[in-house]
Amino acid sequence: MEETLKRLPFWEHLEEKERRLLEREAQVKRFPAGSQLFGTADACLGMVHVLDGELRAYILSREGREITLFRLRDGDTGVLSASCALSQIRFETHLAAVRETEILLIPSRAVAALTEENVHVRCFAYELAANRFSDVTAVLQEIIFAPFDQRLASFLLKEAEVSPDGQIRMTQGEMAARVNSAREVVARMLKRFDEEGLIEYGRGRIVLRDRERLEKLSEH
Repeated sequence: MEETLKRLPFWEHLEEKERRLLEREAQVKRFPAGSQLFGTADACLGMVHVLDGELRAYILSREGREITLFRLRDGDTGVLSASCALSQIRFETHLAAVRETEILLIPSRAVAALTEENVHVRCFAYELAANRFSDVTAVLQEIIFAPFDQRLASFLLKEAEVSPDGQIRMTQGEMAARVNSAREVVARMLKRFDEEGLIEYGRGRIVLRDRERLEKLSEH
């Protein structure tokens, strides 16, 4: 456990008793792809640090539409899940595993103790909160102002970059949730990209055929 805890950005700033506290309280958990970690009702579960995999934070509209706020990948920490320990944070989110994911979970009571006693942990927590707020603001600006072809091109480039073989494998529904749009809109745009030679789309996978044009499209 100590070797795992050393991955935390603030580990070196903890006193010995605080390290022992984490060794007693922290847990390593693994979730299969597509599983729900927790939502608003479980906001006091604690702070999440991704050891391996990817998580997606999102909100639900009254109609059931998902809007992706940000993603957490290897080495990222989700401070919004510690909203009960940081009373200034009021944000209703859900957190789900995009792929099989292993996390380090720090229970809320431990988070509360550390943020109260250690200024480094407190600063780390508030800096993360500010960064996540910036992420959410960027998402809202993108939804309101960016054309959908630009958003989809940017998404495809980013996904191909983190894919082991450069190919993207996900359903239209999954993609729609990630780019904050409707499945039908995603389907039409993918078909257009395929017809224009930007991508090769079929059999549940997407291969980028013209990265240069996609990059120009993502920037306009």
